[in-house]
Amino acid sequence: MKLLVTGGTGFLGIHLVPKLLEAGHEVRLIGRTPPTASVLAKAEFVQADLKNREAVKRALEGVEAVYHLAGLVSFQDKDARKMYELHVDATRELVRDVREAGVKRFILASTSGTIAVSKEERVGTEEDDYPITVVGRWPYYLSKIYEEKLTLEYCRKHSIPLVVLNPSLLMGPGDDRLSSTWTVVKFLNKEIPAMPGGGMSFVDVRDAADAFVNALTRGELGGRHLMGVNMSMPDFFDRLARLTGVSAPRLHLPSQANVLGAKLLERWAKLRGTKPLLDPQEVDVGEHFFYLDASKAERELGFRARDPQETLHDTVQYIFTKMPPQNLPGTKGRLSELREGT
Repeated sequence: MKLLVTGGTGFLGIHLVPKLLEAGHEVRLIGRTPPTASVLAKAEFVQADLKNREAVKRALEGVEAVYHLAGLVSFQDKDARKMYELHVDATRELVRDVREAGVKRFILASTSGTIAVSKEERVGTEEDDYPITVVGRWPYYLSKIYEEKLTLEYCRKHSIPLVVLNPSLLMGPGDDRLSSTWTVVKFLNKEIPAMPGGGMSFVDVRDAADAFVNALTRGELGGRHLMGVNMSMPDFFDRLARLTGVSAPRLHLPSQANVLGAKLLERWAKLRGTKPLLDPQEVDVGEHFFYLDASKAERELGFRARDPQETLHDTVQYIFTKMPPQNLPGTKGRLSELREGT
């Protein structure tokens, strides 16, 4: 098939695009940043912003299916407008152009945070409603909810075959911007003073990419598909501790105390003219539960999660290649072992 991929140079895209090319598809990318030379040798690249509707329309010519991966992950309020413009405004225009171009399939990369987020410990499913009352103060998840809702409604109204994929936090090798694996980086830098009180879900980016490939021909049309592996915060950080030699946070505080402490540290950092180690919003997110049921994605898309220990090992190993070990406290003794794959 002839495919258009937005955001193809991001963390998910750098794993998905080679798989699409290997499967024999003709791939065209649109974005502001060119892909690697190896991808450019096999794929077409249109350098343009999604706000450029004329460029988008040209990129859609002859395309049979679209992967919409473009997004911005940030937990800082200053980026709220940027995320709304990209996730909501640009997506609204894109689906209109997709309709005009007669595209036969639209695949949206959403997030598990549009469904499976709660203050209490529970497992979310695709049948759950949007948790707006929970995520309303987090611009990233709120903008992704708006994006998902408008896409579902528009595609349903105009009979555009749509498959929505909802991966949880992406882990694994290749996150050059450290936009998804920031939790691991902060752990390695000993920037997490207290154990978060919530629970997380994460998915290996390579497993997610396989499911996205399958979404070309599989998946519930007009449906959402959660993907991830659930893990308590203590288990997550204990695993990282065993891998790296960096101690897991030992301080346990009530959720409100964790968030309040982060706000106080943020104010103190501003007074000193420095950047706080943790944004209060990041701490607030860590006090919630992101547990999910991935059985639908397993059934509909053939999603299979590998051993989470392999995912964490490869995540840490890749971060070590991006950041000198002297900048990661306590990891020097484990670096050679990780490079050897032990």
